[in-house]
Amino acid sequence: MKNKIIPYRPELRERARMLRKTPTLAETFLWQKIRKRVFNVQFHRQVPMLDYIVDFYCHEIGLAIEVDGKIHEHKYFYDARRQGRLEKEGVIFLRFTNEEIKQQMVAVLHCIETKVSELLDE
Repeated sequence: MKNKIIPYRPELRERARMLRKTPTLAETFLWQKIRKRVFNVQFHRQVPMLDYIVDFYCHEIGLAIEVDGKIHEHKYFYDARRQGRLEKEGVIFLRFTNEEIKQQMVAVLHCIETKVSELLDE
């Protein structure tokens, strides 16, 4: 799975650009902590894949990080279907709520670091 680029619908490119320009507060907080190869891998923001856009993605290890805000409380089945389709492509997911990122950043970063280390060792 390492460095696998997953195809996407070209029209998602502009939407991803817009999302990168208008991140949520939780996405901004997390991005400040995971950018610049802080875990020895490079994450990208708002990455199009198939018919979807994931919040953060590392091509090197196939790891997606999703930040779930209030809107996701009402989109459980959509999110599950979306994640299932991307997992079939080999994408591994970590999901965090806005509250976890804002209130438990150390625990969130530890979880990410653990998963990155695990995937690098495979």
